[in-house]
Amino acid sequence: MKGNIKQIKTPITDDIIQDLKIGDKIELYGTIFTGRDAALPKLVKSILNGEKLPDLPGSAIMHTAVSRAGISPTTSNKEEIEENIPFLAKSGVKMHIGKGALGEKTVEALNKYKSIFVVTPPAAALLTSRLISREVAAFPEEGMEAIYKLEVRGIPCIVAVAHGESIY
Repeated sequence: MKGNIKQIKTPITDDIIQDLKIGDKIELYGTIFTGRDAALPKLVKSILNGEKLPDLPGSAIMHTAVSRAGISPTTSNKEEIEENIPFLAKSGVKMHIGKGALGEKTVEALNKYKSIFVVTPPAAALLTSRLISREVAAFPEEGMEAIYKLEVRGIPCIVAVAHGESIY
């Protein structure tokens, strides 16, 4: 822990999730995936079809596109994103990164599957400065909205949903 900021490295375990509470400040290190409106529904459909995809257990997914301008979270309570969060949590995603309040059913599902939602500042320059590498992991036809695999160093976040509670 650096000051009152908890440093979290992927893959994320149930023990790490158990130790986090709403309002905790964290910095995230390691491999994360991205996905938003176009790619997350495709990811869920592909998992249901048994297709080979990125290894999700213990992972984090940031709700963002990836462009030459960088990364910055989109609103997570958009239908195309939020409706996929429970299934992805059930599939092993431990941390969902975005912005905005989530609905009660999503909060309950995150609790059930021992997953959390964290918010991060929508500041592309800051977040992009923490990006070490990036590569397309799935759905390259979606361009900047494809699923990307990112290596990150210290993405700042605040725990917004954990253990059936929401900061909102």
